[in-house]
Amino acid sequence: MSIGALQQNALAADGRSLNKLKFQAGQNSPEAIHETAKQLESLFMRELIKSMREATMKSGMLDNAGTDLGSDLLDQQLASQMTGLPGGLGDLIAKQLTRQMGGSESDALSADDNALSSLSQFEGLSARRLPGQNKSAAAKTKSDTAAVNALSGHTKIGSHQTQFVKQQTEVAEKVAKESGIPASYMIGQAGHETGWGQFQIKMKGGATSHNLFGIKADSSWKGKVAEVTTTEYVNGKPEKRLAKFRAYDNYEDAYRDYARLISESPRYAKARQQTGSSVAYANGLQRAGYATDPEYANKLSRAITTAQRIQRSLT
Repeated sequence: MSIGALQQNALAADGRSLNKLKFQAGQNSPEAIHETAKQLESLFMRELIKSMREATMKSGMLDNAGTDLGSDLLDQQLASQMTGLPGGLGDLIAKQLTRQMGGSESDALSADDNALSSLSQFEGLSARRLPGQNKSAAAKTKSDTAAVNALSGHTKIGSHQTQFVKQQTEVAEKVAKESGIPASYMIGQAGHETGWGQFQIKMKGGATSHNLFGIKADSSWKGKVAEVTTTEYVNGKPEKRLAKFRAYDNYEDAYRDYARLISESPRYAKARQQTGSSVAYANGLQRAGYATDPEYANKLSRAITTAQRIQRSLT
């Protein structure tokens, strides 16, 4: 049976058609992968709508098994109509399925940023408390929010992360205007490299090196140096090594040096051209060898997303 036939014959969340789609997706068909992602998105949206409906106080006068069935069918169709939109959850699911199936990385990355943006809207929807909502419904709504966060790769934001973003925003935006590298990208990378300011590279004696980006001091560096033990990945395995890092007089110098490195080094030319997408930018840095951690791009893109969420909450 073709994908088109499945779409015509399937209900909003038909389990049998979903199983057939999963089988076809296993054959590494891009069309089947995207349709499977759409079905999974529909199931998720149905549960989200259901939880919202359960959180609303019922009148009790006209409620019965018939109205409940009608509401459930309506929810299914509503969920079906809300899925498959560009930049939605389905795109994020399709990206993950494509990666697992060994598909094209460019296809997998194409809608990542838009999908995360859409998920942030779902976050607010599921977290909103409705009039008349009881405690058990509120607890269920809270669990829905956690599910959305898990699907989108979001984690709970700590006070140290918020404080770090507040402290770094002014200087990052100043350098962003000069370099064209988004402030959120630089703040996110600085946050990832330093544990959001908690584990900064120290000079001998304990003073901070102001090195927020883990830039090492090679033979071309004529400034101050901080020598510390760091983790390097060799053939995919972590090893502890003593390394020399650049040291600066202040954070602005660190941002400017980072922006100069990304903008002027041929090594990072492709990454510099991909500032329109945080995921593409992070992958560009990893391909160029910015760090040896094989998961660096994923970790960095999540950190940038966290920085962007905090910035939005502060405006």
